[in-house]
Amino acid sequence: MPTHYSGDPATRLALDTFIKFTRAANAFQARLFQSPNLGDLTPSQFGVLETLYHLGPLCQGELSSKLLTSTGNMTLVLDNLEKRTYVQRVRDQEDRRLVRIHLTPQGEALIREVFPRVAEAIRSDLGVLSAEEQANLGHLCKKLGKRTRD
Repeated sequence: MPTHYSGDPATRLALDTFIKFTRAANAFQARLFQSPNLGDLTPSQFGVLETLYHLGPLCQGELSSKLLTSTGNMTLVLDNLEKRTYVQRVRDQEDRRLVRIHLTPQGEALIREVFPRVAEAIRSDLGVLSAEEQANLGHLCKKLGKRTRD
Protein backbone atom coordinates (compact mmCIF):
# COMPACT_ATOMS: atom_id res chain seq x y z
CA MET A 1 0.00 0.00 0.00
CA PRO A 2 1.58 3.29 -1.03
CA THR A 3 1.47 6.45 1.02
CA HIS A 4 -1.62 8.62 0.87
CA TYR A 5 0.51 11.73 1.27
CA SER A 6 -0.19 14.13 -1.59
CA GLY A 7 2.71 16.51 -1.09
CA ASP A 8 5.86 16.97 -3.12
CA PRO A 9 7.09 14.05 -5.27
CA ALA A 10 10.42 13.62 -3.43
CA THR A 11 8.71 13.21 -0.05
CA ARG A 12 6.06 10.91 -1.54
CA LEU A 13 8.80 8.71 -3.04
CA ALA A 14 10.67 8.62 0.29
CA LEU A 15 7.49 7.66 2.16
CA ASP A 16 6.60 4.95 -0.38
CA THR A 17 10.14 3.56 -0.16
CA PHE A 18 10.02 3.59 3.64
CA ILE A 19 6.70 1.72 3.65
CA LYS A 20 8.02 -0.94 1.24
CA PHE A 21 11.28 -1.30 3.18
CA THR A 22 9.52 -1.61 6.54
CA ARG A 23 6.91 -4.06 5.27
CA ALA A 24 9.56 -6.22 3.61
CA ALA A 25 11.71 -6.32 6.76
CA ASN A 26 8.72 -7.11 8.99
CA ALA A 27 7.44 -9.84 6.66
CA PHE A 28 10.92 -11.36 6.36
CA GLN A 29 11.35 -11.48 10.14
CA ALA A 30 7.84 -12.84 10.66
CA ARG A 31 8.51 -15.73 8.25
CA LEU A 32 11.86 -16.44 9.87
CA PHE A 33 10.71 -16.31 13.50
CA GLN A 34 7.23 -17.87 13.17
CA SER A 35 8.58 -21.10 11.78
CA PRO A 36 10.00 -23.86 13.97
CA ASN A 37 13.53 -22.62 13.19
CA LEU A 38 14.10 -21.13 16.66
CA GLY A 39 12.72 -24.01 18.68
CA ASP A 40 11.46 -22.52 21.93
CA LEU A 41 13.75 -19.48 21.81
CA THR A 42 12.49 -15.95 21.33
CA PRO A 43 14.13 -13.89 18.57
CA SER A 44 15.98 -11.89 21.25
CA GLN A 45 17.23 -15.04 22.97
CA PHE A 46 18.40 -16.42 19.65
CA GLY A 47 20.19 -13.13 18.94
CA VAL A 48 22.08 -13.31 22.24
CA LEU A 49 23.11 -16.94 21.79
CA GLU A 50 24.14 -16.38 18.17
CA THR A 51 26.18 -13.29 19.05
CA LEU A 52 27.99 -15.00 21.93
CA TYR A 53 28.59 -18.08 19.78
CA HIS A 54 30.24 -16.08 17.01
CA LEU A 55 31.93 -13.31 19.03
CA GLY A 56 32.67 -14.91 22.39
CA PRO A 57 31.89 -13.52 25.85
CA LEU A 58 30.63 -9.92 25.95
CA CYS A 59 29.40 -7.46 28.56
CA GLN A 60 25.69 -6.76 28.72
CA GLY A 61 26.14 -3.29 27.23
CA GLU A 62 28.08 -4.69 24.30
CA LEU A 63 25.35 -7.23 23.65
CA SER A 64 22.67 -4.55 23.84
CA SER A 65 24.57 -2.41 21.36
CA LYS A 66 25.15 -5.23 18.89
CA LEU A 67 21.52 -6.36 19.04
CA LEU A 68 20.10 -2.81 19.01
CA THR A 69 18.08 -3.33 22.19
CA SER A 70 17.84 -1.52 25.49
CA THR A 71 19.92 -2.65 28.46
CA GLY A 72 16.66 -3.11 30.41
CA ASN A 73 15.30 -5.52 27.83
CA MET A 74 18.68 -7.24 27.65
CA THR A 75 18.59 -7.84 31.42
CA LEU A 76 15.29 -9.70 31.08
CA VAL A 77 16.52 -11.75 28.11
CA LEU A 78 19.71 -12.69 29.98
CA ASP A 79 17.80 -13.53 33.16
CA ASN A 80 15.63 -15.95 31.20
CA LEU A 81 18.58 -17.50 29.36
CA GLU A 82 20.46 -17.87 32.65
CA LYS A 83 17.45 -19.61 34.28
CA ARG A 84 17.52 -22.10 31.41
CA THR A 85 21.31 -22.57 31.91
CA TYR A 86 22.18 -21.33 28.40
CA VAL A 87 24.33 -18.41 29.56
CA GLN A 88 26.32 -17.55 32.66
CA ARG A 89 27.30 -14.16 34.04
CA VAL A 90 30.96 -14.11 35.05
CA ARG A 91 32.55 -11.20 36.91
CA ASP A 92 35.81 -10.05 35.29
CA GLN A 93 38.80 -10.86 37.51
CA GLU A 94 40.79 -7.77 36.51
CA ASP A 95 37.93 -5.26 36.64
CA ARG A 96 35.29 -6.48 39.10
CA ARG A 97 32.82 -3.88 37.78
CA LEU A 98 32.53 -5.81 34.51
CA VAL A 99 30.31 -8.84 34.14
CA ARG A 100 30.81 -10.85 30.97
CA ILE A 101 28.12 -13.07 29.53
CA HIS A 102 29.37 -16.54 28.56
CA LEU A 103 27.68 -19.36 26.71
CA THR A 104 27.35 -22.49 28.81
CA PRO A 105 27.93 -25.90 27.19
CA GLN A 106 24.12 -26.28 27.02
CA GLY A 107 23.79 -22.89 25.31
CA GLU A 108 26.52 -23.72 22.84
CA ALA A 109 24.92 -27.07 22.02
CA LEU A 110 21.57 -25.38 21.45
CA ILE A 111 22.89 -22.65 19.17
CA ARG A 112 24.92 -25.21 17.19
CA GLU A 113 21.62 -27.01 16.55
CA VAL A 114 19.44 -23.97 15.87
CA PHE A 115 21.76 -21.65 13.93
CA PRO A 116 22.06 -23.80 10.78
CA ARG A 117 18.24 -23.92 10.48
CA VAL A 118 17.97 -20.16 10.79
CA ALA A 119 20.85 -19.58 8.35
CA GLU A 120 19.20 -21.90 5.82
CA ALA A 121 15.85 -20.14 6.22
CA ILE A 122 17.54 -16.80 5.57
CA ARG A 123 19.37 -18.18 2.54
CA SER A 124 16.15 -19.66 1.21
CA ASP A 125 14.11 -16.51 1.73
CA LEU A 126 16.74 -14.29 0.13
CA GLY A 127 16.92 -16.79 -2.73
CA VAL A 128 14.23 -14.77 -4.53
CA LEU A 129 17.05 -12.28 -5.19
CA SER A 130 20.06 -13.03 -7.37
CA ALA A 131 23.52 -12.89 -5.81
CA GLU A 132 24.01 -9.48 -7.42
CA GLU A 133 20.68 -8.22 -6.06
CA GLN A 134 21.56 -9.48 -2.58
CA ALA A 135 24.91 -7.68 -2.74
CA ASN A 136 23.20 -4.48 -3.95
CA LEU A 137 20.58 -4.71 -1.21
CA GLY A 138 23.31 -5.23 1.37
CA HIS A 139 25.18 -2.20 0.07
CA LEU A 140 22.05 -0.03 0.11
CA CYS A 141 21.10 -1.13 3.63
CA LYS A 142 24.61 -0.41 4.87
CA LYS A 143 24.53 3.01 3.23
CA LEU A 144 21.15 3.77 4.79
CA GLY A 145 22.20 2.42 8.20
CA LYS A 146 25.36 4.51 8.34
CA ARG A 147 23.58 7.71 7.38
CA THR A 148 23.93 10.45 9.96
CA ARG A 149 21.72 13.44 10.45
CA ASP A 150 23.08 16.68 9.04
